[in-house]
Order: sequence, then structure tokens, then C-alpha cells
Amino acid sequence: MFLPKIAFFSRTARVLLLMVSTSESVADAPSGNWVDRYAPAWLKPFARLARWDRPIGVWLLFWPCAWSAALVATATGKPAPNVLHLILFLIGAFVMRGAGCTWNDIVDRDIDAKVERTARRPIPSGQVGVKQALGFLALQLVVALVVLQQFNLIAIALGFVAILPVATYPFMKRVTWWPQAVLGICFGWGALMGWAASEASLSGASNLLFLGAILWVIGYDTIYALQDIEDDALAGVKSTARLFGARVKPWLWGFYGGAVFMIGAALVSANAGFAAWLGLIAFAAHLFWQVHVLDPSDPAHALALFRSNKTAGLILFAGFAADAALRAI
Repeated sequence: MFLPKIAFFSRTARVLLLMVSTSESVADAPSGNWVDRYAPAWLKPFARLARWDRPIGVWLLFWPCAWSAALVATATGKPAPNVLHLILFLIGAFVMRGAGCTWNDIVDRDIDAKVERTARRPIPSGQVGVKQALGFLALQLVVALVVLQQFNLIAIALGFVAILPVATYPFMKRVTWWPQAVLGICFGWGALMGWAASEASLSGASNLLFLGAILWVIGYDTIYALQDIEDDALAGVKSTARLFGARVKPWLWGFYGGAVFMIGAALVSANAGFAAWLGLIAFAAHLFWQVHVLDPSDPAHALALFRSNKTAGLILFAGFAADAALRAI
């Protein structure tokens, strides 16, 4: 006699949850973001799908591009990184981050529905259908292609090669404990792009910077993944945060320390000057502060520290750009 009532209340609860999810921002979006406040109703689900309400990912994708553009300037005696290249990289980061997130949510829609933090994302909550998401993905890729075509052939070729890790990343959490390493390749790729866009070639400095960027990404994305350890375990999702467990801090010391070492090697290879080294020291201090204050059991704190890498990236770029300006005097 009670089973029909239970089924009725269960369906009602799901309907109410969907109503709430379609009107509110997702769990990890900053409160009062511009999408929630100003975007028209028809655009909000797509904006949330592309993470326009959480621009931190755009900056994290952009900074390795900017580092490389600034480091190649100091290596070649130019007074500043190419401003047009920086603008194109920022637009490209915005578009490709949105495309990557859209593809990730298409692939992960069943997993996202099982994780509390991601259950209100547009696809699992029913705000956007898979076919709509695929169309939106195609539109973003067309814009990205237009941006990419503004560079030389070497940079264009590198841009196309980057599609492989971007396309495979969402599947990695199902097959390896190291999906953060694949994300590191995706987000660190800009360290190659900046150099190639300027010189139509790569160098030892660009390659070392790329390795440093990969280690940086593994570190901060491990911090990010601390938010979902329990839900990921229930959903069968692998991550370095789950793999490291109670040893996460020593591992983070290693990744961030390795990032600083590799970027330092890139500075040596590029014959960088004092200001670039000062930027690296400040960057290292910021990373080590993150690990020192990290509380792995506090998801909100982990998210705040993850977001602070926007500042860390800016610090390093400022050092590189200042070095180029000073050495050109």
C-alpha cells in the first residue's frame, strides 16, 4: 500500500530538484557571477556548460601561453611579448576551455549525475540535451579554428596535435589513476604555442617550460580533485587525489617543486635575467604556501587554493615580461 506513495514522493523530489537546478548556478560557481546575473535565460545553460561562470579555467589555460610568449621575448631581445599573440591566446583559451568543458560534460554526463558537486551541470540536470551540446561544441571549435589560423604553420600544426589529449582526457579517469597528467598536457600545451607562434619553431627552453607547466597543472588539479574524493570513490572515478590519499601533501611538494625546477631550467636555457628569476621565486613561494596551508579534508579550502593559481600564473608572467622590458633597455 505504501509503495505507490513512496514512488510518488520520489518522482516529486526529482522534479523539484530539477526545477532548482535549472534556476541556480552549479555548485562550484562563484556566487553572483555574471552569467547568473546578466545572461539571458536561453544562454545560461550553454554558458554554464562552457564554464563562462567560472573563468578560472581560462586563466589557467592562458598562462602557459603567456609565459612562453614572454620568455621567448626575453630570449630574443624583444622588449615585450607580442601583444596580438597574447590577445589571440586569451580568446583561444576562452573558446577552447569552453569546448573542452562541453566535450567533458558530454562524455561524463552519467558520472556527473552521481556526484553531488556536478549533478546540477546542464546536461545531467536536463537543461541541455546531448545533441544541443554537440552543436554548441562544433560552434566553439569553429571559432577556435579561426583564431588558430592567425598564427604560422608550425603553431597551427601544434594546435591540431593538441586535439588528441583534449579529446581523450575525459576518458582517462576511467582507465588510469593519473588523469591529471593528461590534463597537464592539455593545459600546459600553451608553453609550446607561445614560442612556436613567435619563432615558428620550438627550443629547449620551450620544452622545459612545457614540462614545468605539466607538473604545475598536476599539482593544482590534484588539489581541485580533493573536493570529490568520496563521490569519486562511489562513482568509480580515478584521480591522483584518491591515489595519494593521506600522502597528498608530500606528492604536491614534489609536483610543485618539480615545476619550479623545470621552469628554472627553462630560464637557464633562455638566458633569462634577474627579473625572470625574481618572478620564479615569487611563483615558487605562492605554490609552497598553497601546500603548507592546505587542509585536504576541507573541500571549500581546496577550491579556494586551486583558484589562487590564477595569481600564481600572473606572478610568473609579470617576472618574465619585466625581464624582457629591462633587458631591452
